[in-house]
Amino acid sequence: MSYRIGKGYDAHQLKEKLPFILGGVNIDYDKGVVAHSDGDVLIHAIIDSILGALALGNIGEFFPNTQEWENASGLLMLKKVKDFIFSKYKLTIINIDSTIILEEPKVSLYIDEMKHNISDTLEIDITQISIKATTTDKLGFIGLGKGVAAESICLIKNDIE
Repeated sequence: MSYRIGKGYDAHQLKEKLPFILGGVNIDYDKGVVAHSDGDVLIHAIIDSILGALALGNIGEFFPNTQEWENASGLLMLKKVKDFIFSKYKLTIINIDSTIILEEPKVSLYIDEMKHNISDTLEIDITQISIKATTTDKLGFIGLGKGVAAESICLIKNDIE
């Protein structure tokens, strides 16, 4: 048995009159994410952390910027990654720890729903998922309200070596 850690990060530009989806939740805000898919930075960072823990590359290798994945749901991508890895590996996701980085809007009221979406998609207990939000105290493109980012760490136990 072995343990592996993966780290993921994603960032996108914010622009007026676009949808803003985080953790599979539609956030009520006047700006949204500029992206090929739904631009869900939280889910994309989680996907990269899971893939990283297994040394399987990154989200772009699984879901390239092709017409097939245009406007695709991050939760759908997360489910496809889950189905793929669990069909190939005997493993357990121990925990996922994520941070959303944005100046506005405040997303604390949405975090429980995000955790439920991720828990349901990965079929893990909600207590294994941590989601936090922070600002950059008005620094950089995020602090100026021009973008959003997320980072994630995932610990996986490989039950067979």
